[in-house]
Amino acid sequence: MSINKKVITFGEIMLRLTPPGFRRFSQADNFEIIYGGGESNVAVSLANYGIPVDFVTRLPKNDIGECALMEMRKRNVGVDKIVRGGSRLGIYFLEMGAISRGSKVIYDRDHSAMAEVTPGMINWREVFQDAGWFHWTGITPAISQGAADATLEALKVASEMGVTISTDLNFRKNLWQYGKASHEVMPELVEYCDIILGNEEDAEKHFDIHPEGVDVTQGDTIDAKAYISVCQQLMKRFTKCKKAIITLRGSISASHNTWSGVLYDGNKLYESPTYQITHIVDRVGGGDSFMGGLIYGLLTYPEDDQHALNFAVAASALKHTIYGDANLASLSEVKNLLKGDASGRVSR
Repeated sequence: MSINKKVITFGEIMLRLTPPGFRRFSQADNFEIIYGGGESNVAVSLANYGIPVDFVTRLPKNDIGECALMEMRKRNVGVDKIVRGGSRLGIYFLEMGAISRGSKVIYDRDHSAMAEVTPGMINWREVFQDAGWFHWTGITPAISQGAADATLEALKVASEMGVTISTDLNFRKNLWQYGKASHEVMPELVEYCDIILGNEEDAEKHFDIHPEGVDVTQGDTIDAKAYISVCQQLMKRFTKCKKAIITLRGSISASHNTWSGVLYDGNKLYESPTYQITHIVDRVGGGDSFMGGLIYGLLTYPEDDQHALNFAVAASALKHTIYGDANLASLSEVKNLLKGDASGRVSR
């Protein structure tokens, strides 16, 4: 697609409430407010890199909905396709982990404006009129039956209009609560996708796909080549898929991760460098920042999958240094890291 054509992302933006200073929920007497969500985070990354992007969702017409809208406008994300309705914005509470204590998320998004979206509320033909790329995640169809149905509606129109379609499989066990399991919903939706991103847990939980004949991890060490079978199985099952990408996170502690990825194009497996992220500031949105970087890379370097993959991994490594859901690293910062500049020196 031409970079002049828009990228569209579709999902729920939420109010994030976090106790400050790595406090536990039981210690909190106040919360820090951030607005974010998987698909809005991808949109922010793309806008930050100069890619025209619209975020599509459903927001309540109240002051909190307006705050979420303003957050997208502030980041140069298009919002004119957002529909208004419902009574509340979804909320999630995040307790930030550190060292050997993991982070914890509690969702409060039942009956949110986006959870009550239904087919027919969004004019998808109008949304995709100037679009070349559509991105969705496995989070949206996990919210409610209506959100799953609206996602399928969007995919059918995008496919008919020749729009490139990507997904981040994003399995969230705490969200699939409306009477259907992910394996009953996701396969039909992923059938429409050209680009599939996930990890081994996503592939297992959604599609019962496992790495074949090998232990994928040995302690904290990740064997990237072991994931080629996951990519091959995904592409065999979803025949429209042209590229399958796996993110590889080695969790040494809540504060120290290794981070890399692989991309498989049906013939060749590309492996990225591995980053040691030794003092994580905020890992929420790490996968979203990878996806934003990947879409940018595939659009900007369409003949160079290795560079696109490397850009995605570098961008998401930088996200781990930024507080909040969205990656606010600049294009020049990502390119400097790609060149090997990880010094973190003061720029003045």
